[in-house]
Amino acid sequence: MSSPVINGPKAGAGYDALHAVENRVLWLSTAIIDHANRIRPNPSGLKVGGHQASSASMASIMTALWFRHLRPEDRVSVKPHASPVLHAISYLLGELDESYLMTLRAFGGLQSYPSRSKDPDVVDYSTGSVGIGATAPIWGAIARRYVDGRFGGAGVGRQYSLLGDAELDEGAVWEAVQDPMVPGLGELVWIVDLNRQSLDRVVPAMATEKLQGMFAAAGWQVLTVKYGGLLAELFTRPGGAALRARIDSMANPEFQRLLRCTAAQLRVRLPGSGPQAAPIAELIASLDDETLLAALRNLGGHDLGALIQAYDAIDDTRPTVIFAYTIKGYGLHTEGHPQNHSSLLTEPQMRSLAENLGCDLDRPWSVFPPGSEEAALCSSTAERLCRHPAAATQPPPAVPVDLERPAPSGTGNTQQTLGRVLLDLTRRAPETAGRIVTVSPDVSSSTNLGGWLNKVGVWSASDRRDWFDDDTETILHWRERPTGQHIELGIAEVNLVSLIAELGSTWSRWGQPLLPIGVLYDPFVERALEPWSYGIYAGGQSILVGTPSGVTLASEGGAHQSIKTPSIGLEQPGCVSYEPAFAIDTEWTLLAALAQLGTPDGSSAYLRLSTRPVDQSLADVPTDPAARERRRRQAVAGAYLLRRTDHPAVSIAAMGALVPEAVAAAARLAQAGIAADVICVTSPDLLYRAVRARQGHETAESWILDHVFSPDRAAPLVTVLDGHPHALAFLATVNQVPTTALGVTRFGQSGSLDDVYHYHRIDTDSIVGAALDLIDR
Repeated sequence: MSSPVINGPKAGAGYDALHAVENRVLWLSTAIIDHANRIRPNPSGLKVGGHQASSASMASIMTALWFRHLRPEDRVSVKPHASPVLHAISYLLGELDESYLMTLRAFGGLQSYPSRSKDPDVVDYSTGSVGIGATAPIWGAIARRYVDGRFGGAGVGRQYSLLGDAELDEGAVWEAVQDPMVPGLGELVWIVDLNRQSLDRVVPAMATEKLQGMFAAAGWQVLTVKYGGLLAELFTRPGGAALRARIDSMANPEFQRLLRCTAAQLRVRLPGSGPQAAPIAELIASLDDETLLAALRNLGGHDLGALIQAYDAIDDTRPTVIFAYTIKGYGLHTEGHPQNHSSLLTEPQMRSLAENLGCDLDRPWSVFPPGSEEAALCSSTAERLCRHPAAATQPPPAVPVDLERPAPSGTGNTQQTLGRVLLDLTRRAPETAGRIVTVSPDVSSSTNLGGWLNKVGVWSASDRRDWFDDDTETILHWRERPTGQHIELGIAEVNLVSLIAELGSTWSRWGQPLLPIGVLYDPFVERALEPWSYGIYAGGQSILVGTPSGVTLASEGGAHQSIKTPSIGLEQPGCVSYEPAFAIDTEWTLLAALAQLGTPDGSSAYLRLSTRPVDQSLADVPTDPAARERRRRQAVAGAYLLRRTDHPAVSIAAMGALVPEAVAAAARLAQAGIAADVICVTSPDLLYRAVRARQGHETAESWILDHVFSPDRAAPLVTVLDGHPHALAFLATVNQVPTTALGVTRFGQSGSLDDVYHYHRIDTDSIVGAALDLIDR
């Protein structure tokens, strides 16, 4: 499917000052990388790196956007390798001190890729993970609309993504583009740097028309900026149609090779062969060498006029994608070279570039002279883009530490408790509940969110009729409205974690904290792992709930039995992980996790839950208020002593769904005259931090170790969990005791719970046997 093609006005039509700024942006971005690699001392000799060619292909696109089109309410995600261009623009606008220009990739300096939390200048979205930064403005747009609809103050503004064409290879991009909510987000604008090169090579066939058709089919406006004003004018001359047909049909590698040619070589190669060669040769014979070389490079993504025309054509009633044809390394000695991705200019090449751009390598950070048109343009742009002071961040509502319900009786599971706690909060802490927003990838009903969803409704930008509201057999009511507090996505876990990251950033963007909870099947946490981790790195604070989990999903078989997720929770920075065994522990840990959201020193959390019915009386929750509070504090800190003996011969530390097996094993050992303590672990993550704090490696509270792993009760230790055994194996180091670690180390099998537990040697018999083996050593 073809899209509107925008060609620029005749070259030089009123863009002198803007073109000078464009040149300075190109120079500064190149010099920032040059200084980091060639000038700054590097005793280790380790590569510093940077991407001069990738930055060069974005210089024109970003100059036209910032200095002519951007508004203070707009937000921009910049492709990772163009971070020096962003910093160059910030410097010219007076938002970045000169001293930072010499710190690219230095400790405490400019980051390798744009970082909202670490860079000293304004960065709207952290990028660096290919495809994730590109899609972030989609989720940012939804988060802004959600906040503005419920609380107001988030304003309006476009959400731009500047991305490389290779990012369109990422599946995360298309998972996001096809989401049913996206066609209604008219504030979205993607600008694709179509330089047709990847890291290793010139891409033989970009299939641009196919990509354009995919966006159009998803409801996007598609604009193409292919040629600049100089080429557009040449196309109108005799032989121009043949020249255009020749370039349009030319393979990417051939075009890139022509960029490496001299003018004389170009006059031989460009006409090609066939009947169109003669008129092309005649046309280019009328051009001097300088014009011929400039014409070949005059693609739309480097033509300020063409870019500005494209920006003016954006339709705000639907998302827009602009395909801007560019040259990787534009203006540099390395332009068009198939291996220019990480190449660096030499000193002679830098001096030549400085001469071409009117700059000085010995004074690389010079700004425009006061009183010049260029200085006036920078000043007026800075004034135009000045953002209003951010609204004071509203503190999140106080989250109760205990809903003070009687300890649950009968059987129940931790997944059910999630939905129950959310409903209880609407009654017992409505201000807290009003800030909660849940997200799921088409698994709301199967993860026990139905009651919550019926209570708070489903979020939609506009009211939608529920056609089943009068169906008496429908128990899940899908009431979509702008006040809903649940967002339903398709089966795309990457979308889920990306959205909760942006929902978890609203406190720092618009001063309105949300308490986002994403719920997905635990086996799919690994599918979403990298974007989830990146969202935490970028500053998003949220709760991820993986449920159901483990080989306890007995009949599901190995395909849906998560093994490594306890380890992931333990190892993920910026996140506290919990795996409670009982309903009351789930309540306490969920409330503790909610209390950590929406503040500068906050944290994300991961809860691993289960559908296994568990006898809740096994929790033996104290009835005395002080004793109950002591139990709660220990559960939230990582563990508590569930079964205590006078003189333990062995200890069993169990987590999650396997705590009943541990209690049963202790009872059988007692029948054999062997005293066994049972430790209920709720967070190996917090326990490991406590161990490291005691060793002096990090700052964390370690009191929980004294309470639960007291040296005077040290005994051989059996650890057991529904996951990889190494997640609890470190507990033996607390008191340096003999240990056996039980868990899951191979793919699962379908079967009954007893069969599966026996297969993985995590059943009661295996725990008893492991304890006896330790005692007999």
